[in-house]
Amino acid sequence: MRVEELTAKALETANIDRYTLALAVSKRTDELLNGAVSKLKIDTKHMKASDLALMEIAEGLVVIKGFTKK
Repeated sequence: MRVEELTAKALETANIDRYTLALAVSKRTDELLNGAVSKLKIDTKHMKASDLALMEIAEGLVVIKGFTKK
């Protein structure tokens, strides 16, 4: 799946705006780079951490907490 398609799916699944999605992907990327295990059941050896984080959010495997709408 292309990045544009993943982004659209993630925005729809998480029901957030692009700015919040960028923050969530950044946070999950940091977690993955610091040793967190991926929640996807695919071979992740040849994937970038940011792509993996976006895929996890798009699939609804990562819950985005701490963001509130005013």
